[in-house]
Amino acid sequence: MQKKHIITIAGRPGSGKSATSKLVAQKLEYEHFSSGDLFRALGEEKGLDVLRANRNAEQNAEIDHLVDERLQQIGRDDDYKVIDSRTAWHWIPQSFKVFLDLDLEVAAGRIIANMEPERMESEKIPSDTRAYAGQLQERLDSESRRYMSLYQINPYTLENYDLVVDTEINNLEQVAEIVQKAYEEWLAS
Repeated sequence: MQKKHIITIAGRPGSGKSATSKLVAQKLEYEHFSSGDLFRALGEEKGLDVLRANRNAEQNAEIDHLVDERLQQIGRDDDYKVIDSRTAWHWIPQSFKVFLDLDLEVAAGRIIANMEPERMESEKIPSDTRAYAGQLQERLDSESRRYMSLYQINPYTLENYDLVVDTEINNLEQVAEIVQKAYEEWLAS
């Protein structure tokens, strides 16, 4: 399989997927794409917040299929991209596959600290870290059930990835540097 100049970055909520993918794309002068942004936008069109869109998607895969079609198109037609997505590694197997790992309570604290109050209110996100970590776990469980049902994959199985980075012990710059260096080594091998 011929390698593509595409990095797919998956991970737990709050692990830094978006920030890392944007920074790596900037450093490499690649284009950035977020399937989470696309999923949220499609959910909002249906009047659903993220948690409700995920729960709804367990019964109705329409939004997932639209996102998946876009990822498959990128895999076929594009190059020089960094993609923030829980399933792009599956749809673009010739990409360099990265997973960012982070404890959910730490993740909840990071997300709450960086979220606009309007979004917290609209998505019904509690300000209590432990309570929000529980919501994040519900979301992960929902996504795991959905992806297993739709594609027989689990995006949280670390063996799916070329690189796993702990974002609790590495800051954003360090994570981006680790990803970029490992990607360049992968391309050269």
